[in-house]
Amino acid sequence: MSLAGDEATASRLVARSVVADHAPDPGGIVAPINSIVSPRRALHTHGVAGRVELPAPWPDHVHLVAAALDAIGRDDEVHTPGSGPVALGALPFDRTAPATLVIPEVLHGRTAEGARWSTSISPQGAATAHGDAPPPAGPAAPDSLQVSSMRPSAEWCDAVAAATARIRSGALTKVVLARELVVEANRPIDPARLFDRLSRRYPHAITFCVDGFVGASPELLVSRVGEMVRAQPMAGTTPRTGDPEADQRRAAELLSSPKNRAEHQITIDVVHDALLPFCSYLDAEPTPSVVSAGPVQHLATVVEGRLSRPAASVLELVAALHPTPAVGGWPRDAALELIAELEGADRGRYAGPVGWVDADGNGAWAVGIRAASVDGDTARCFAGVGVVADSDPSTELEETRAKAEAILSAILRP
Repeated sequence: MSLAGDEATASRLVARSVVADHAPDPGGIVAPINSIVSPRRALHTHGVAGRVELPAPWPDHVHLVAAALDAIGRDDEVHTPGSGPVALGALPFDRTAPATLVIPEVLHGRTAEGARWSTSISPQGAATAHGDAPPPAGPAAPDSLQVSSMRPSAEWCDAVAAATARIRSGALTKVVLARELVVEANRPIDPARLFDRLSRRYPHAITFCVDGFVGASPELLVSRVGEMVRAQPMAGTTPRTGDPEADQRRAAELLSSPKNRAEHQITIDVVHDALLPFCSYLDAEPTPSVVSAGPVQHLATVVEGRLSRPAASVLELVAALHPTPAVGGWPRDAALELIAELEGADRGRYAGPVGWVDADGNGAWAVGIRAASVDGDTARCFAGVGVVADSDPSTELEETRAKAEAILSAILRP
């Protein structure tokens, strides 16, 4: 059932949110599961009450999500961000593409402070159940997998060299180029099992499983809770070794690197300038910090502020921000044109926004990186790097390998 443009259908539905004694682990929810977990808030769902279809270009139609959620009645024992009707989505990187969001039938939520609730959507007057879904049997895990790069390494390095030449000519400042890797297994890859592995392995990341798009992103694109808005852009990367002293040295080198600091500042400035028109107050940390993200470390800066009234929905903020220079480049249009020319692959939902929004406009959206699109026995993965004037192709190639390790190691785990 689609809710876009069908308010008569949606109006017969009611979302009932109640306080819950506990919220189950994702392994206790029947597949197909759609879940988004961050250190601050976790949403685990099963079933589909409806889908919201956004025509192309999807950023121009995010208001349809608010209309669909508003058309669903509410009967709330608990009212907190993430309760009531909620839509989850993994949106395409390509702004000119259509998109789909899912409104779950049953949602179990919890906050870092221990608050727990359950929401169930059903026709008005029907009985509702907020209990746990029965645990799924799940398919047997693959025991044979093959990883292939969809483009020879030398050819991809040539694309990086071409990008640096274009940047030196003054056509743009930065472009992000990604490599596509495909995992083929002898049995279906279970998105729920992959999500569970990532959640346990990367507890400080934003882990997600939405319509087969599964990942553990270190980067918060934007969140909104009431009038408060927060983003944590990341740009500038160095591999981790596992040796604390060596990693500390690399973190110091990252902070002192003119190339990485310049690349990072571009992203911070663009995120700040995109959010500022929506805010009565907005500020960014004066200096970046180094954030560990599995096999790599990133420069990160928190941008926080207060939204002007009436407060914009988190999806309006997503539409204004995406893609940031961290995943596209700068200037945006010139970078996107160069990606289309040099990358040689359709990113799909890679590096697109992934997250949730409730009927009050609250929500949290990550940048869809360190992720895989799972379809049966195949998983498509990407790893991208920021290319600037003095980028070295072989160094950038090694960075893609380090970044890909986070998702590949979870898929390939026996």
